[in-house]
Amino acid sequence: MAEMTPTKQSSGDDLPEANASPGEIVSQVYIDPERERSIVRKFDCYMLPQFVIIMILSHLDRTNIGNARVFGFEENLKLQGNEFGNLSSLFYTTYVVFELPWVLAVKRWGANLVIAVAIVSWSAVTIGTGFIHNYHEGIVCRLMLGIAEAGIFPALSFVISTVYPRHSQGKRIAALYGAIALSGAFGGIIAHGIQSMGARLGLEAWRWLFIIEGAISVAFGMLCWVSLPRSAQNAWFLDEDDRRLMRDRAERDVAYTGSDQEFSWDYVWMAVLDPMVWVAGLSLFCAGIPMFGFGIFLPTLIRGMGFQPSSVNYLTIPVYIVACIILACFTWLSDRLRRRAVVAVSVPFVVVVGYAIAIGTPSVGAGFFAMFLCSGVYTYNTLLVAWVSNNIKPDHKRSAALPIFVSIANISGVPASLVYPPETGPRKMTDSLWATLSAWPWS
Repeated sequence: MAEMTPTKQSSGDDLPEANASPGEIVSQVYIDPERERSIVRKFDCYMLPQFVIIMILSHLDRTNIGNARVFGFEENLKLQGNEFGNLSSLFYTTYVVFELPWVLAVKRWGANLVIAVAIVSWSAVTIGTGFIHNYHEGIVCRLMLGIAEAGIFPALSFVISTVYPRHSQGKRIAALYGAIALSGAFGGIIAHGIQSMGARLGLEAWRWLFIIEGAISVAFGMLCWVSLPRSAQNAWFLDEDDRRLMRDRAERDVAYTGSDQEFSWDYVWMAVLDPMVWVAGLSLFCAGIPMFGFGIFLPTLIRGMGFQPSSVNYLTIPVYIVACIILACFTWLSDRLRRRAVVAVSVPFVVVVGYAIAIGTPSVGAGFFAMFLCSGVYTYNTLLVAWVSNNIKPDHKRSAALPIFVSIANISGVPASLVYPPETGPRKMTDSLWATLSAWPWS
């Protein structure tokens, strides 16, 4: 353990001197950069994989309604007109309202307890969805699911912002968005397997999709209660010297993190009145329409090309794998250049080309290829969330700003669920194209 004595020097890739805003105070505390990197690797080993699994499970339980649609969900519930779109969109009406309370709860009671409660809650709702019999019961389940899942992404983003150096947060935020894309691949595999299984014990196959995925999430949620750290300073996998270093780093970064000041509603007002939160939120709102629509309706889009329902779910798998590759490449580039905004502005170009091909050609092969390009929708959102998280301070303000920012973006889930008509195919993606183009100027 390197001796930590006050000095006028400071080292490491993430030191405030390199990134300080005008007038920012830099603490005179030396942190051994090698030991700091060693501690960060421990968080990568013990915490980040759990965050990735949480995001995969969250989006499996949120978007499995799209997989269930292609093997009987709509017909069994006797849905008519745009009722399926309503079920998809109503999730976001409660989701956007409850994001801020969940994240403030993380700050108050710790990440392990709050995140575990959220996971178990949404898992119970998911299991219950497997037993609904009509449209109105579906509405209740989707509203409750929105409440339970509301805080997951902003809470995980907030925890990442308190653990990792600013210029390495992008890769970790990218891991969360990569998990969203990866959940589509896992969802396709699970849905195809359950669809092949058929009805069991008097329950249709689509019901087992909700029950099985919900049960998996319940088990993992209980594990998170003991396996996730409460905070960066008292993680169970750190020894006392490591915890002392994390406390010293918090002191060093006091101008950025806000140190141990008590929460005040003044910080919430600071976040509400910050124009960057609203401008970035509007950009992410526009970008969220194609992203949420793509996640829910990709199986329907592929079926609309003429593929058989039995093959639709596994055809989504390679699309989501490519989405992860695109995400990894652009995120690595943004961290390498340390110019997230510049890289983010270039991302919609790939997506727009994909939409143009999907809308403009009757070829099935070209339409399916376009889905791979459209999967780039996940990348822009990743870079924007990381950029906003890097540039909001102090800590309490960021804990309020992130859910506000993400809430604005998640409102896009409502129009995203409604812009695709019941006969959705790749030629019906015009509204998502316009939303992507709208996000570009706000970058």
